[in-house]
Amino acid sequence: MTDSFSLQRRAPGGGTAPLTNWGFRNETDPLRDVLLGSPAHLFHRATSSLSRKHLREAPCDIQMAQAQHAELVSAYESFGVQVHMTPPEPELTMQVYSRDSSVMTPYGAIITAMAQWWRRGENYAAIRMYEKLGIPIYDMVTAGTFEGGDFNVIEEGCVLIGCGGARTQEEGARQVAGWFEKEGWEVRLAFIDEYYVHIDLMVVPIAEKLTAVCTACTDPAIVEWLKGKGHEIIDVPFQDTMNLGCNLMSLGGDRAIAPATSQHLIGELRARGFDVTEVETAEISKTGGGIHCMAQALKRAA
Repeated sequence: MTDSFSLQRRAPGGGTAPLTNWGFRNETDPLRDVLLGSPAHLFHRATSSLSRKHLREAPCDIQMAQAQHAELVSAYESFGVQVHMTPPEPELTMQVYSRDSSVMTPYGAIITAMAQWWRRGENYAAIRMYEKLGIPIYDMVTAGTFEGGDFNVIEEGCVLIGCGGARTQEEGARQVAGWFEKEGWEVRLAFIDEYYVHIDLMVVPIAEKLTAVCTACTDPAIVEWLKGKGHEIIDVPFQDTMNLGCNLMSLGGDRAIAPATSQHLIGELRARGFDVTEVETAEISKTGGGIHCMAQALKRAA
């Protein structure tokens, strides 16, 4: 097997060979290439309880949101990360959240199955983008809905899969879990309230054995599981979490991009010696996602 593009690379019985040019061992090694989605056609929809609340009380200023996204792109480039941008399409108004329509893995990309009708075309755009880059598709979710924010690589060979029912259904979650169990991975399912949308709203790896977690809304059993694996937990306050404050992006090498509103988390990281770039994302996040939601790691250095 090679890294050349194909529509299904997964070995049915497991033992799929890792990619050689793309992919990663975990989500905290140094980031080399990232896939972002353009906000050119961004439109504020009621994609979740949180975005519905903002839509009712103070709708997103689209121009300001686009400016914030441009600042985010600049932040990646300042760290030497190669940014790949999916070409914008007028019909794909939520395309900026590139983590949802696909999931990058050590074996290739997973094409997900989006829950909301206005986002399903993003899956096709993702396939075209992976073909353009020469990244093979590991497989495509077919058993039920499944979105990329619910695929959370905690450490090498270990994934936490969220299932809230509304965006990721149990059938889709168990299909993906089965694939990775056959590859020899440890898989933990997290059944969450649909209010929280995806597991990466409340649990995000930062560095080896260091994880940001909102303990106020995360199942205590998940917190104990992480601690049992030797993870230090940085507890992100509930109100910060509801403003997507836990939704940061690890760049590896004790570097991170975090939302400017998440001052508690930023302070904790800087106290540990991290180089943290603050990016203002409050306006764009009104539409339903944060920094982690807007990024798909394509390549990390071992």
